[in-house]
Amino acid sequence: MKSIFFILIILITSSLSSFASDSLNIINKKVSFGFAANSNRNVNSVIVHSTFNNSGGEKYDIDLVLKQFSTYGVSAHYVIGRDGKIYQLVDEKDNSYHAGKSSLPDGTTNVNSCSIGIEIMTSYTESPTEEQTKALLNLINDIKKRYSIKYVLRHSDIAPVRKTDPWNFDWDAFKKRLEDSIK
Repeated sequence: MKSIFFILIILITSSLSSFASDSLNIINKKVSFGFAANSNRNVNSVIVHSTFNNSGGEKYDIDLVLKQFSTYGVSAHYVIGRDGKIYQLVDEKDNSYHAGKSSLPDGTTNVNSCSIGIEIMTSYTESPTEEQTKALLNLINDIKKRYSIKYVLRHSDIAPVRKTDPWNFDWDAFKKRLEDSIK
């Protein structure tokens, strides 16, 4: 009887952990550009961006967005589609070229070396969807389980002269939801 009980507990636990990772809905879309291998990173920040394809064709097509990234030699660790699907482009252990010339509030430069970049597919005129916001919350909370995150910032926070993204995003409301989600 005890062995059946332990087997049930193991099955339930493995189902729950499988459900947790499935709820992030991460799709492997690893790229071969826009990053540098770095097995000695000290990740302490998450930087949130916006992106869309503005080179012709469907503006929220992940493959067209990646083609555009390739042209510029940039990437992000993750891109969140309009439906909330999360595409992983670069391993978290590597430096993704998402931050450019920027600095953290404590004066740290070379932000790519200490941060995880997340792109939300949205445009200058549209806001992120609720599915994207939920996926972003879940992804950031998942990242916080693996790293001691000091900052969750917008691209415009670390490069205010150069960048305005994420666009049409109620950052204060998002930060409140993020704080509430970890309580």
